[in-house]
Amino acid sequence: MKRAAATIAAAEAARLPIMLSELRLPTIKRLWVDLAEQSNREGWPAERFLGALLTHEMAERETRRLARTRAESQLPPGKGLSEFDFAAVASVSKARIMALAEADSWIAQGHNLLAFGPPGVGKTHLLAGVGHALVDRGYKVLFTRTSDLVQRLQAARRDLRLPAELAKLDRFDLLILDDLSYVRRDQAETSVLFELIAERYERKSIAITANAPFSAWDEVFPDKAMTLAAVDRLVHHATILEMNVDSYRRRAALPAIRQRSATQPSTPDRTAQDSVASK
Repeated sequence: MKRAAATIAAAEAARLPIMLSELRLPTIKRLWVDLAEQSNREGWPAERFLGALLTHEMAERETRRLARTRAESQLPPGKGLSEFDFAAVASVSKARIMALAEADSWIAQGHNLLAFGPPGVGKTHLLAGVGHALVDRGYKVLFTRTSDLVQRLQAARRDLRLPAELAKLDRFDLLILDDLSYVRRDQAETSVLFELIAERYERKSIAITANAPFSAWDEVFPDKAMTLAAVDRLVHHATILEMNVDSYRRRAALPAIRQRSATQPSTPDRTAQDSVASK
């Protein structure tokens, strides 16, 4: 009897990897033998054994889902909020940003996030950090240069599939449009950008970084009425971050510049050189 039972158990064990592959349970397929041995050794009840297998499967499934969502987001790596220097931008409240990162209620309500300031102050890093935090919480985010997205939408319009392209973007809870100020003042470009803003208004969130304040957006939208309409939709429900500080990149480079200046030999005055040469 014991030999027959062992034969049946071996046959069942041989079938398990095939069934687990069919059911798409790769983690259980990888771990079940070790957990079964531990279960037998320690006398686990069946519920504990099954629970342990399912816990591992669910955890690794979530890890894989998170990795896929982060890759799809195109967020720049290494730009999390933990790496952002809040002390360098006194006008930005860390508590406020962390509340946004918790998703609060702004994403569900389709509110926007706008960051303004000169180049190099950390606008892109800050919004990317919020994006990474939202991905961690299960939201879908897309990070893109505004000019790249505009070209994509222009191509869709030429192919008569702009509504379908806008629908694809609707999958994302937050669109982060980086460097809006660099979009060319062109009717075709800015009209598709306006359609995107209008399409998401009060439904899906947009985050924007821009070097130029609203007063200079006439350089982006050639039509004054379109400028006013775009700004109106963006600011109606928005958190606005003013980051008018010295460039982070410039401040980071200053110590090295000063050190080079201190170690370089001073160049003799040209008049003194000429005087010596004439003697």
